[in-house]
Amino acid sequence: MKEIYRHHEMINVANFRDILLDAEIPCIIRNETLAMSGITEIPIPEFFPNLCVMDDEDEERALQLLKDHQARMSAGSELEKTCPACQETNPGNFDVCFACQEPLTEIKPC
Repeated sequence: MKEIYRHHEMINVANFRDILLDAEIPCIIRNETLAMSGITEIPIPEFFPNLCVMDDEDEERALQLLKDHQARMSAGSELEKTCPACQETNPGNFDVCFACQEPLTEIKPC
């Protein structure tokens, strides 16, 4: 088992866990309960939730998947998407309109 990601916010760690699980990479989150209990208000990195791959051989592939995901999110945030249904402007990394929940397909530069 190898730790590949640690963050003070559980939602970030859980998001990366879901990406790995979608790619069928077995993984777990350590310190999940401790992070959600709010036991301490002092930020101690050792107590932050951390994502671990179960098989050491999956480490490189998992890190690449997370790196690719972050690159897509960074690139998508530089664009805006206009909803074809309601014409609302959405951030570029959205797949569904936040206003009407219709799929977004049109992309234009900021």
